[in-house]
Amino acid sequence: MQLHDVWFVLIAVLWTGYFFLEGFDFGVGVLTKLLARDRTERRVLINTIGPVWDGNEVWLLTAGGATFAAFPEWYATLFSGFYLPLLVILVCLIVRGVAFEYRAKRSGERWQRNWEHAIFWTSLLPAFLWGVAFGNIVHGVKIDAHKEYVGGVLDLLNPYALLGGLVTLTLFTFHGAVFTALKTLGDIRGRARRMATGVGLVAAVLAAAFLLWTQVHRGNGASLTALVVAVVALVAALGANQIGREGWAFSFSGLTIVAAVAMLFLTLFPNVMPSTLNDAWSLTVTNASSSPYTLKIMTWCAGIATPIVMLYQGWTYWVFRKRIGTQNIAEAH
Repeated sequence: MQLHDVWFVLIAVLWTGYFFLEGFDFGVGVLTKLLARDRTERRVLINTIGPVWDGNEVWLLTAGGATFAAFPEWYATLFSGFYLPLLVILVCLIVRGVAFEYRAKRSGERWQRNWEHAIFWTSLLPAFLWGVAFGNIVHGVKIDAHKEYVGGVLDLLNPYALLGGLVTLTLFTFHGAVFTALKTLGDIRGRARRMATGVGLVAAVLAAAFLLWTQVHRGNGASLTALVVAVVALVAALGANQIGREGWAFSFSGLTIVAAVAMLFLTLFPNVMPSTLNDAWSLTVTNASSSPYTLKIMTWCAGIATPIVMLYQGWTYWVFRKRIGTQNIAEAH
């Protein structure tokens, strides 16, 4: 295996980690409107992800930076061709971070309600748009002989990509509902489990259709194995949630996301962005990568820094592992 193959795998791991971690906090953000009945319960939901949401976004920054350094042609074509949806995601992530920090700066009802609306929409939109973006990456887009995207925004809104967006939205919401049940106490815990069951069934139908479509279109033996793992894990997550085993349910819902993302990258390799105009114009791990020397330096840096970041983030989750409920929320002044 050459270094450009190694970095394709590492970038796949980074995106998988991002969707696993950011997936549940996007889901919790969506549930602030769907599950919470009042302001106190919304504060409970926000507090479950308060200590970790910003750390989860480190995986996105690292994935983007690694793509830029390891596969500059991929980065350039992706960010120029998908400029509008990626800009919307970026704005949402900025506003979302501000909403978490500014919501409690004033006690006014209107002030807090507006920031709560912002948390909901800036969680829902990225959860949907990431699926649309990766759906287009896997399905292929209009790339010409100069490695440039020559399609328009409407070309990105094709049925396959839109289905991918619905899959990520529902799957992340299910993941967030299971996480909420794992992290809360009292009535909100039971309602989160019931919400997880309903959303999970919808996600299962959409995910099965999307993954089967992917397998038929570009699949191979390895991707078929990942598909089976994703389906079995989702069924197991629904079963564990039904019997109140929140820890197992969260583990299996996370495994569903890991297997589904792995399947997408397995169907993609050795391409990084297939061309629908001509297969010879597709971006691959070979023609889109940096020089071997650059990849070698990156490998040494990643080998040193990645374990440190993962240990620190794991310690953060351990420190904030306890459940919370409405009784832990102080009265607003």
